[in-house]
Amino acid sequence: MINIKINGKDLSVSENTTILQAARQLNIKIPTLCHMSLHVANERNCTSSCRICVVEVEGRRNLVTACSTLCQEGMNIKTHSLRVINARRTILELLLSDHPLECVTCDKNGVCILQNLAQKYGIYENAYKGEMSKKNEQESSIAILRNNAKCILCGACETVCNKVQTVKILTHRGRGFTTTIGPAFELGLENTPCTFCGQCVSVCPTGALTQTSMIGKVWKNLADPNKHVVVQVAPAVRVALGELFDRPLGEVVTKKMVAALRQIGFDKVFDTDFAADVTILEEAHELLERLNKKEKLPILTSCCPGWINFIEHQFPDLVDIPSSCKSPHEMFGSLVKSYYAEKVGWDPKDIVVVSIMPCLAKKYEANRKELAHDGLKDVDYVLTTRELGKMIKEAGLNFNDLPDDEFDSPLGESTGAGVIFGASGGVIEAALRQVKYDLDGEKTQLEFNELRGLEGVKVCEVEVKNTKLRIACASGLGNARKVLEAVKLGKEHFDAIEIMACPGGCISGGGQPIHKRKLSNTIIKARRDGLYKEDRSKELRISSLNKDVQKLYKEYIGEIGGKRAHELLHTVFFSKED
Repeated sequence: MINIKINGKDLSVSENTTILQAARQLNIKIPTLCHMSLHVANERNCTSSCRICVVEVEGRRNLVTACSTLCQEGMNIKTHSLRVINARRTILELLLSDHPLECVTCDKNGVCILQNLAQKYGIYENAYKGEMSKKNEQESSIAILRNNAKCILCGACETVCNKVQTVKILTHRGRGFTTTIGPAFELGLENTPCTFCGQCVSVCPTGALTQTSMIGKVWKNLADPNKHVVVQVAPAVRVALGELFDRPLGEVVTKKMVAALRQIGFDKVFDTDFAADVTILEEAHELLERLNKKEKLPILTSCCPGWINFIEHQFPDLVDIPSSCKSPHEMFGSLVKSYYAEKVGWDPKDIVVVSIMPCLAKKYEANRKELAHDGLKDVDYVLTTRELGKMIKEAGLNFNDLPDDEFDSPLGESTGAGVIFGASGGVIEAALRQVKYDLDGEKTQLEFNELRGLEGVKVCEVEVKNTKLRIACASGLGNARKVLEAVKLGKEHFDAIEIMACPGGCISGGGQPIHKRKLSNTIIKARRDGLYKEDRSKELRISSLNKDVQKLYKEYIGEIGGKRAHELLHTVFFSKED
C-alpha cells in the first residue's frame, strides 16, 4: 500500500493506482474529458490528451494529469488549488476557441460534458478569438452522424472502438491543427467494418457523434390518414426511458410508456417481447435439431445486429453457425405485414412499422435488403430510447402524470422469457427454459443465475435430460472475439453461445439515455434488475405458454421451424470479408 495525502486527507492506496482513482475513493471530483474506465480488465485509457484533469503535486514544478499519473509514497496532492482551477479554465477556453458554439441546436445539449464544464468553470465568452480549424466534414450514415467540427480530439471513441469492441475502424488522421478522428483513408462508416453498435456515440463527450434521427419521418407518417402506423417497444427501453423524466433508476415504466405512445398518435402499440417469445420457439427448435444431428455447433444467437455485422466482417468463415432466426423486432415487422395485415384488413403497403430500440445497429439492420418481403421492409423506421423521449417532450406530454395503459393485442402479449432479452444472458436463458420445458416437462428450471451478471464472459453447464450442455455468454465485441477465437483454435467447446455487442447487453445500448459518458455499474445493474423483476412478476415465464403465440402458429404459421416459419421468421447472413 502507498500512503498519500489529497487536499489534506490521508489515504492508503494500492500500487498502480492513479491520482484520479485515488481521488474518487475520497469522493473528490476531478473533471475528465478524454478519460474513460474501460470494460477491459487491468486496462485504462491514459491518453491524457485533454489535460482537463490536471492537479498539483507538492515538489513538482508542472501540473500533472490525474488520469495517467500513478500515486507514489508521500505524495501531497491538491486537486482544486487556484493554480489548478486557472489551468483548467484556460484549457477549456482553448478547446472552446476551436469549437462551434451551436449548443442550442446540438443533439447533446444538456448532456454535453464540454458544455457542463464550461458552465462549472464560469466560461461565458470566447477568450481566444482566432482562426478555427477547417473540420467541417460531416457524414450521415444510416445510424450514426459524425460532425468533426465538434470533435475535441479526446480519443474516447477511438478507445472504445479499438480496445473495448476491437472493431478498430477509428484513428487520428492528419497532424497538428488539421487533425481529425475517423476511419482511415477518409472512408465513410458504411464502407468500413463498423458494426454500428453506437458505443462511440455513448462515450463522445460532445455532439461530434450522434444518432441519425428518424423522428421527422415518423411524425410525417403519423399525420398521414392513409397510413396505419404501429409501434413496437424493445424490453430494454422500458427500464431506461424513465431516466429521461427523473424517474428512479431501473424503474419499469411500461404502462406510462404505452400511454405516451398512444397519445403521440400511434394506431397500435405492441410489445417486441411477443416476437421475442416467437424467436425462442424457433431458436430452441433449431438448437435441438443441431444437437440431435451433432452439426453446426455451437449455435450462436442472432438477435443482435451489431454482433451479426461483426461476425460477417471479422469471422466470415463462421457465418453459417449463428441461428438463422431474424431478430425479434424484424420478426415482429414481418408478422405485422402478413399475419396482422390479414387480420385487420390493411394493405401491407399502407402499414408503417416503427421500432423503439435501445440500439443504433437496429437502424442499420432495418435497411438490410434481405429483411424485406415483396419489396416491403419488415421494419420501416427505428427510433432509439432517446428519440422516444424527445418525441414525448415534443408532444408536450407530462410523462409522470400519464395514466397507466396496456399493450394492444394480439401482438402485445408476452411471457417473462421475452422480457429478459434486454440483459446479457437473457436470450440464452429464455432458450434454455424452453429446451428444458420441452424435454424435461413442467418441472423445469426458470432461472439460470450463472448466466446473469455483468461479466464480459460467462460460462456454465446446464443439464438437460441427462445431457450436459456447455453454454457461454459474451457481451461486448472484444469479449466476443476472445470466445470465437478460442472456439476456432479448439481451445474451448460450447454447445450454444449468446453474444451481445454492447457491454452488459441491450440495457447499455448506444441508443439509451446518456449519463456523463460512462454508464456506471449502478445504472446498468438497476436496468438489469428491472427486467428480472418484470420477468418474475409475469404469470407465464416460458415462451411456448404464450397463448397468442400458440394461436399465431395454429392459425397462420403452422409448424415451428416449418416452411412458412422460414419464409417469415428466418434470414441469411453473408461474408463481408472483402
